This record gives sequence, structure tokens and C-alpha cells, in this order.
Amino acid sequence: MKKDIRSLNIEELQTLMAELGQPKFRAGQIFAWLQSGVVSYSEMTDIPTALREKLAESYYIVTANIKKRLESSIDDTVKYLYDLNDGEFVESVLMKYNHGYSICISTQVGCRMGCSFCASGLNGLKRNLTPSEMLAQITAAQRDRNIRISNIVLMGMGEPMDNLDNVVRFLQLVSHEKGLNIGLRHISVSTSGVVSGIYKFMEYKFPVTLSISLHAPNDTIRSSIMRVNKKWNVEALIKACKDYIKVTGRRISFEYAVISGVNDSDDCARQLAKLLKGMLCHVNLIPANPVQENSFTKPDRGKIIRFFVFFNSLGINTTVRRTLGADIDASCGQLRGKQLEEEQH
Repeated sequence: MKKDIRSLNIEELQTLMAELGQPKFRAGQIFAWLQSGVVSYSEMTDIPTALREKLAESYYIVTANIKKRLESSIDDTVKYLYDLNDGEFVESVLMKYNHGYSICISTQVGCRMGCSFCASGLNGLKRNLTPSEMLAQITAAQRDRNIRISNIVLMGMGEPMDNLDNVVRFLQLVSHEKGLNIGLRHISVSTSGVVSGIYKFMEYKFPVTLSISLHAPNDTIRSSIMRVNKKWNVEALIKACKDYIKVTGRRISFEYAVISGVNDSDDCARQLAKLLKGMLCHVNLIPANPVQENSFTKPDRGKIIRFFVFFNSLGINTTVRRTLGADIDASCGQLRGKQLEEEQH
């Protein structure tokens, strides 16, 4: 059975080269090619043909083929649906900002978290993505648009802390100087609140931004929209966040999807402010995207502004996320869900 060569780090490639009787420097060359996004060994023009053929016998190159591409007519956002080597589908979203291009990638095929406002988990979890499949989403988008991506958000389909080993290796590969060389400070890793994963992740002390999908100021509301809260409640989550800040010295970003009639009251704002007061953190208010399968609706813009003004007046750094790609189903899981529906009919 062939192995995934693109998930190997440079030290593992050096070991492989030694086993094949090749000079050590070949590992660096092959690593650079793989990280750049080649889809076949024939593109590795400075590698001897005999070595390329030998590698092809035992190792395959993971690819993410663009199945669908939706381009926003409102802004420069592009939504991709990728077809993976085994026929599964994942999504990513490419966004253009003043500082450059940012991509939101998936870490799993589907998701087991079952958050009621998110389309990713509607069909459950199929499997984890490998480090190479996370990389392939980035390089496929770069090739498609002929651009360089400078920022990554692990906030697409899936729960990164539920696939932690592969996420850690992905971070090590994508930030390597011989690879895409995207600085860890330009990467955000999200979690719905998997507390055990947060504690494991903090041990690596990666200088990434940890984003917590909080979305509610108390257990009653959070448990009703996020199943994960029944295992790790708000108190346990906030304690883990405070410990993370203490260990890493990094500011945490709290994501709060404002859902009309659910978590957008003045009382919710006061509770949230009390919960986060004094923490090294930032609050990102997100106008909730309606998902066809639930009854949630976008909140009144005025309520979001009231949240924003209230938090900033208390000294809690707060921003309102700019809605990108609203006309192309740019929220997690929506495009994959439609593709699965089409294939069933």
C-alpha cells in the first residue's frame, strides 16, 4: 500500500533518502517541491528520473482537485469545494484583505461537534484530514489564482482539537522555511471548546492565535446550541483559556456569532463582559449566517453595534467581522452539503 509522502517532514525525508542511497540534500529539494503544491513527480525537474520513479512506486502525492469554485460578485471571496484522493469533499474559503490573501481551511471531512448553527456537522464526521490534505487546500487555491497566501485560519469544516496530531504536524510543515514558510503568527486555530485539546495544544507554545467559538455567555444557552458544552461547560472552558494565556502569553480571540432571539440580549452582553473581564483577549462579533436546516436568523445590525459599543466601553477589545462572500454560501459546510444532496438524487 502506497504512503502519503507530502505529510513527511524534512527529517523523515532525509531518512528515506539514506535508505534509497541518495544524498541528504535531495530531501530538501523534494520537501520544497511537495510543499509548493506539485501534483505529480514529473514536475520535480531537478530530481533524477530514476529517483522519481522509485518514489512513485511506494508514495503517492496528495492532491485537492477543485470540484466547484464560487466567486462572490460582492467582494473577492472565492469558495472552493475540493475532491480528495478518496472521493470525499472538503471546503475552503479564500478572502482578500488589504494585508493580502487569507484562507480558511478544513481540518476534517464533516464534524462530530454538532453545533446547531453550523452546516459542517449536519452529516456527521467522516474522517480526519491528513497534514497533506490541509496543505493541498492552500496550494490548490494559490495555483488557481496565481497568488501567495499569507494568512491561514483553521476554522473551516471540522474541529481542529479533534484532529490535534495532524493539525500540529500541519503547522510544523506549513511554517517551515523550506516550505510555504507562512509564519505561525499569521495562523489562527479555532476550537468549539474541546478543553482537553486546549491543554495539549498549549504544551507546544505555538505563537498562533487561538480562537474560541464561545457564542454564549452561560451554560443554558451554550448547551442548547453547542453539544460540546455538555462535556466541557463555560466555567471549564474559561479556566482552560486563562491557563492557556498564562502558559503561552498569547491573546485569545473569542468568536461570538450573534443569533437573533438566542444570544443577542442586553443581559447576554452583560454576562459575557463579566465572564471575560480582565482577560488578555479579543472579541469578534459575527452576524450569524442562516443555515437552511435551522431556523436561526441574522440579528438586527443595531443589536450588534450595541454589543460592540458596550464591550469597548468596558475595555474589552472588540471588532465586528466583515461579512465576506454572503452571496456564495461562504459559511462552513454549506457547499459540501449541497454536493452530497446532488449526488443522492
